[in-house]
Formats: sequence, structure tokens, C-alpha cells
Amino acid sequence: MKPTGTFLYFAYGSNLLTARLKARCPSARKAGNAILPRFRLRWHKIGCDDTGKCDVVFTANPGHAVHGVAWAIQRSEMPALDFHEELDTGYYACGVPIVIGSRRRMARTYRAIPIDPELRPLDWYKRFVVDGAREHRLPEHYIARLALTPALGDSDSKRRARNLRVR
Repeated sequence: MKPTGTFLYFAYGSNLLTARLKARCPSARKAGNAILPRFRLRWHKIGCDDTGKCDVVFTANPGHAVHGVAWAIQRSEMPALDFHEELDTGYYACGVPIVIGSRRRMARTYRAIPIDPELRPLDWYKRFVVDGAREHRLPEHYIARLALTPALGDSDSKRRARNLRVR
């Protein structure tokens, strides 16, 4: 029997980009822009290509926050999202307290398991994150900080082309 209903998912990395998330979870509907307080975004998750992917790190500092998007997704699509997030090998799933407007909600998100603070994202991956932040009109200061992240050019032209098709 398939699970019914929806779950709330907090996206903060490449899944900010609507086309990318909907390719993975077609039922995804935007619940609103959201904030994850007392966390910071890092690009230190070891990707399967050995480059940096996004992660959120708890800081306890009330001035820190990660901006993102809350998505309502059909529970039957959770396995697809888990697969793309490399559940239990790349990320672990957890509940986090987010704020949508003035409402506090619990949402599912993913946090990195293998990390390396020296990693940098590939240019196309960074572009997914920055373009998704722009698409959803996250705060300009936040987008500017994302855009300043140093990135690597991808020497694998086929991988680059394949990833840029999902837009």
C-alpha cells in the first residue's frame, strides 16, 4: 500500500530550483519561502563527484539563518527524493524547525554525512543554487553571499551538459 498525504520538505541547495525538484518529485508544490534559524549554509558535503554540495550546519547563533523553500510533496515520492539525496550514504534525513511567514513548522530536510571543509562546488551546481534562490526571490543579501562562493569549472563536459539540461 502506498503512503498517502504529503510531507513538508525544506530545500536549501540545488533543490531550490523548481525544475530540478519537480524532475525528482512531480507532486512538489511550493508552501512558501522559509527560514531555518540558527543554521549556516556550507558547501562541504562530499558529492559523488568529489566536489562540494550544500549542507546546513547548526550554530546556535540567533543571528544565523539559512533561507530556502518549503515544499509540500506526496509521501509516495519520498523514496525518489531519498534516492537523489543519497540517503544514509550522502545525507541523513531529519526534522528541522522552519519559519514560513510568521508560522513555525517542522519540515524534513537532509544533512551531510561525509564532509570536507576544503571542497568547492562545481560551477553548474553553484548555478542551480543561486538560480533557485533568485527564482524564489530569497533575500538579495543572501543571494549575493551565495554568488560569492568560489566554484570549480567542470572538466567533464558530458556531465556538465547533462546537469544543465535539468533547468
